[in-house]
Amino acid sequence: MSSPTSSLDPSIAARLKRAHDGLVTAVAQQYVSSEVLMVGWMDDEAMHRTLTSGRVTYFSRSRGDYWRKGDTSGHIQLVKEVRLDCDGDTLLVQVDQVGPTCHTGNRTCFHADPLELSRATEAGNPS
Repeated sequence: MSSPTSSLDPSIAARLKRAHDGLVTAVAQQYVSSEVLMVGWMDDEAMHRTLTSGRVTYFSRSRGDYWRKGDTSGHIQLVKEVRLDCDGDTLLVQVDQVGPTCHTGNRTCFHADPLELSRATEAGNPS
């Protein structure tokens, strides 16, 4: 996916460790509350658009195209800060989310009930 015509700053591009498909995981987090909102994917061009436009752009693996969060729903993500993790393979995109994040209408895509932990895990004893 890494676009040869991308305008991503080469010093940033050099720090990325992309998956085999050229994508990097992007975790969207509410800037003030630190609530995790969603996970998406970016290639170099999506990252360039995100860093320069003030709005988050993702790469849709299913459609094979770029999409800017909120263009159809109005529920936009305004970029506050973007950080790269220590391995260079995940982005933390801190945003001001306008409206719900999830296509279901929920504030976050992680609104489902927590998965049940085993008793060993609950006690702090990994299995």
